[in-house]
Amino acid sequence: MPDVRADPQLRGSLATAVDAALGVLGEVGERDVPIGPLTTYRVGGTAAVLARAGSLADLERIGAAIAASGLPVVILGRGSNLLVADAGFAGIAVSVTALTDRFEIDVERASVRAGSSVPLPVLARQCAARGLTGFEWAVGVPGSVGGAVRMNAGGHGSDMAASLVEVTVVDLLGPHPVRPEVRPAGALGLRFRGSDLSAGELVIDAVLQLEHGVTSEAEAIISEVVAWRRANQPGGQNAGSVFVNPVPGEVSAGALIDQVGLRGLRVGSAQVSEKHANFIQADDGGSADDVHALMETVRDRVRESTGYALRSEIRLLGFDAEARENDGRE
Repeated sequence: MPDVRADPQLRGSLATAVDAALGVLGEVGERDVPIGPLTTYRVGGTAAVLARAGSLADLERIGAAIAASGLPVVILGRGSNLLVADAGFAGIAVSVTALTDRFEIDVERASVRAGSSVPLPVLARQCAARGLTGFEWAVGVPGSVGGAVRMNAGGHGSDMAASLVEVTVVDLLGPHPVRPEVRPAGALGLRFRGSDLSAGELVIDAVLQLEHGVTSEAEAIISEVVAWRRANQPGGQNAGSVFVNPVPGEVSAGALIDQVGLRGLRVGSAQVSEKHANFIQADDGGSADDVHALMETVRDRVRESTGYALRSEIRLLGFDAEARENDGRE
């Protein structure tokens, strides 16, 4: 992607497109909003437009603004697998927290309907407290339901596909007016840390089917997962595992990075974690571009030494097309 903000001609085109988008969005949209701080890395730049949706009518305006402006779009969740370039994102970032932050648990049917903005740890604890099992693993994942569906998030021997029944999706890049569509889990192309959901398809909510169990046993598993995470993974400014395991269950990205001797490697304000080699930490007040440069350095050195080409779980936003080839959008 050309550096739109550095090129005067392209910058003029961006300004025109932003004006067109904001003209449609009205009070739903805002210009030049920092979104890097909204991610778990807490580094990176602004979005040319931030659109906040609190209703389906707002989503219709956002879809119309995308069509009117031609700007690219990204859907923000909890920002747990997103790295925003220091130069920012020359497009429309969409936040739906106000629309999708609720959940309902039907204990009798062991069924859960959760909005896409519901944090996974909250939902995992609430299900366990009601004696429902099968979602305890999610307490250790710092993302939200929508992002977890999109990436088929998982851990501790399970993932979203294990309990997901269906989702409600709105395609912001599709025909207008936007219409919610219910899709069964089997139609989502769920795979290891990926799905077939496109960039403009917004998950509104998801339905999970769990199992009846014993509250104390479910909460004990929750405690074990939390204790394991604290003992084996770093806190601070990171986005969890950076690279997908090349051969799940057999060859791990962290082991390959360790094998090459990269634990603790630093590029500027970013460092490969001393606690877990598949985590990259960002310094307080650091640079997203440093994080990305370190990701590329690790990828290159692992490929040169082992032959494995690591694919990132992290979605790269505002970086050029070459940098995005192996990001988490697959």
